Amino acid sequence: MAHNSIPAIDPRSGFCKSDSVFYSKRKPIPLPSNESLDVTTFISSRSHHGKIAFIDAATGRHLTFPEVWSAVENVSSCLSAMGIRKGHVILLLSPNSIFFPIVCLAVVSLGAIITTTNPLNTTREIAKQIADSKPVLAFTIPELVPKIADSNLPIILIGEKKTSTSVKIVNTLSQMMVTKSGESRVKERVTLDDTATLLYSSGTTGASKGVISSHRNLIAMVETVLSRFNLEDGEQTFICTVPMFHIYGLAAFATGLLASGSTIVVLSKFEMDEMLSAIGTYRATYLPLVPPILVALVNGADQVRRKYDLGTLQSVLSGGAPLSKEVIEGFVERYPTVGILQGYGLTESTGIGASTDSLEESRRYGTAGMLSPSMEAKIVDPASGEALTVNRTGELWLRGPTIMKGYFSNAEATASTLDSNGWLRTGDLCYIDEDGFIFVVDRLKELIKYKGYQVPPAELEALLLTHPEIADAAVIPFPDREVGQFPMAYVVRKSGSDLSESAVMDFVAKQVAPYKRIRRVAFVASIPKNPSGKILRKDLIKLATSKL
Repeated sequence: MAHNSIPAIDPRSGFCKSDSVFYSKRKPIPLPSNESLDVTTFISSRSHHGKIAFIDAATGRHLTFPEVWSAVENVSSCLSAMGIRKGHVILLLSPNSIFFPIVCLAVVSLGAIITTTNPLNTTREIAKQIADSKPVLAFTIPELVPKIADSNLPIILIGEKKTSTSVKIVNTLSQMMVTKSGESRVKERVTLDDTATLLYSSGTTGASKGVISSHRNLIAMVETVLSRFNLEDGEQTFICTVPMFHIYGLAAFATGLLASGSTIVVLSKFEMDEMLSAIGTYRATYLPLVPPILVALVNGADQVRRKYDLGTLQSVLSGGAPLSKEVIEGFVERYPTVGILQGYGLTESTGIGASTDSLEESRRYGTAGMLSPSMEAKIVDPASGEALTVNRTGELWLRGPTIMKGYFSNAEATASTLDSNGWLRTGDLCYIDEDGFIFVVDRLKELIKYKGYQVPPAELEALLLTHPEIADAAVIPFPDREVGQFPMAYVVRKSGSDLSESAVMDFVAKQVAPYKRIRRVAFVASIPKNPSGKILRKDLIKLATSKL
């Protein structure tokens, strides 16, 4: 709905009484009118004066913008020659690297779909995603080949090392990047509504689900990223610490910032010392991170300032969870020349939702920011379904050009998350104040946020119930200063069992990624549940934290 057709929007909060919608106070983003456009073409056609696109922090190896686009063109031609077509799903299993964006951009330029997965996931977890998304091909590094060896997928290796001969290695990325295209390439028409990415998210509840994002969603996300930063023609250098397989990293580093001509320094894995050294070495101006890293910077400020040169750093960008007043004030006091920007988004909203775009805005302590450009919000009472006004707490609903198309082959989950008018139920309890700032109060959805990673309790509970000595179990978030929250389990032993805390932790640790491990166990006689059998997690959280 165009702003001019709605007379009664309160300019201060963005709230409109007649439809109970909060409208973004930021300038709307332009969207392409051409329906036949893929996100790769959209990004590569942006003019800027950027020279170097990607730098590998460890080796210093870099790719210029012309090298990136020539590699993308060659890789997509090779894929096309191999028979990859529009709608095919390609799996990318890799840590961060300067080649990660090349694979993503080449795949989506064909109208094929990229699905990413966490390199820390176990073989079992990855197999589940493969069974669900049905990829026809996988890109991975030699070290991770064993995790998909049983899938029988043809594999393209990122990197040179030879691996066991039992798997079907069909090519290497480095070979494809230099193979000039033959002229016979089939160029299928890709439209804005075609699916581009299939990222897995725990959504608002339970098991992981594939989030379908279209080329339109990604282009709107790129436009939002560009409008947020004052990126003067490739003068900025970003350190990439967040994983590119996750929406935050994919949005910023594999796609969004490339359109601005900025330079992206890639760390293959997060290492505090390497990150801080890279800022000085590569004269970085922007540092995106998650709150636990920010807390570590505040706590270790004296040593950090003694040992590292952070003179070029202009801003840190924090996402994943809101920052407290103490953390913001502590950071500003110790790093007076560095601004803090915060952001809020979900995989389901292509990483976009709300943000603070200046230090002034960040000083609203605890806020997730103001609505992103072209985004609309409602605050809905979870009990009555009524849309609420300013300063009232309810579930945040979002609508806008970056909202996903739905969950992959899961109509039921889609229907419970997206309504017929395009509203996404975020599962977050929020209020919007009289100046249009969003505050996240609690999560309706019961995800545990460990260092910014999402851990669904239901998945761990299902796993615990497979243990022969466990009768019942519940998993809750346990607050922790360093990591945010970690999973804690309440366990009911079967009669006669003397199962120990460490036995429970080991049982889970062998079957899940490190960030999902149970780090605390309490044994109880029974798990509190409501009449319909739903675990009363709030009661368990109270019990767990009452002793703190």
